[in-house]
Amino acid sequence: MIVPYLLHQDVVVSRRALLAGLSSLTGALALGGCAGLGATGASFDASSFSTDPTLLVATTRKRVNGGRAKPWFGPERASAMTVARAKLVPPDDGRLSLAAVGLADWRLDQVELVSGDVGDLLAQASGGPDVLIYVHGFKQTFETAALDAAHLSDGIRFRGRTMLFSWPSKAGLFDYAYDRDSAMWSRDDFERVLSSIVSAPGGGRVHIVAHSMGTMLALESLRQLYARYGDTVAGRIGAVVFAAPDIDMDVFSSAIHRIGPLAGKITVIAATNDRALALSGQIAGGMTRVGAAEKDVIERLGVRVIDASDSGWGIINHDLFLSNAEVQRVIRRSIDTMAA
Repeated sequence: MIVPYLLHQDVVVSRRALLAGLSSLTGALALGGCAGLGATGASFDASSFSTDPTLLVATTRKRVNGGRAKPWFGPERASAMTVARAKLVPPDDGRLSLAAVGLADWRLDQVELVSGDVGDLLAQASGGPDVLIYVHGFKQTFETAALDAAHLSDGIRFRGRTMLFSWPSKAGLFDYAYDRDSAMWSRDDFERVLSSIVSAPGGGRVHIVAHSMGTMLALESLRQLYARYGDTVAGRIGAVVFAAPDIDMDVFSSAIHRIGPLAGKITVIAATNDRALALSGQIAGGMTRVGAAEKDVIERLGVRVIDASDSGWGIINHDLFLSNAEVQRVIRRSIDTMAA
């Protein structure tokens, strides 16, 4: 049952766009165990991304076609990180458009390389002082990761600058080991991205949403960041959301105990019926992944947990942070709480 999820990432009518459309029709359904959360929180105004669909990019992928033409960045590991701006085109949201029923999607139009580092990239970007960084998971091309970042930022109505950190994934069904190694290989560069943002004077907070295998990369980078800066970094890190984290429970526990106050900023979105993580656990020798563990087991580590087991309508339930409106509202409220 995992295979359909893994094989149909690039159909003409985006599966995630369809899910988002269906989610908008079912958003009134309560998220299991989160009724109190659904009743409060900031109003959903227009996102910065909807008015200026420019995605900031930091990637450890090797450039393809010089990074100037599709597919821009491939699955191989680059010798140096690239920063860029990606221009996206939103779906036509007219009254009679396909977007109204979830049959249209964002489109990646062009990528502009930026000379300099992350600091230069942020200095040239418009939007609010806060930054939302999306770190993708297993089996993602650069383009699909960019589209997911657009869905996320617009879906949670984020007011600020949105960045994609894209690591080298082969986007293949049988390349789990390569992807896992690539994610871990990229942790030093992601730490440099975070360091550039938190050390910049006068900036806002950086919020992180990492998915699946990308949560392992994000957690390791936060561990390194805390080892460098200590408690002084806590004021610049906002919400940290781990959606369906593909991390061994013992590894997660060890890292959580080494990041000090940053652990209190973490929200885990878990679902015990996440079929993709069930398969990942089998590959990992039968070890339960954090994103598929019971809520009370994860909560013992001192992090906030959202049990989304009853929120999915499909058989996979691995990308609820993109496909479920209530889960997206939880993410938005996590950001609002940390930004207050």
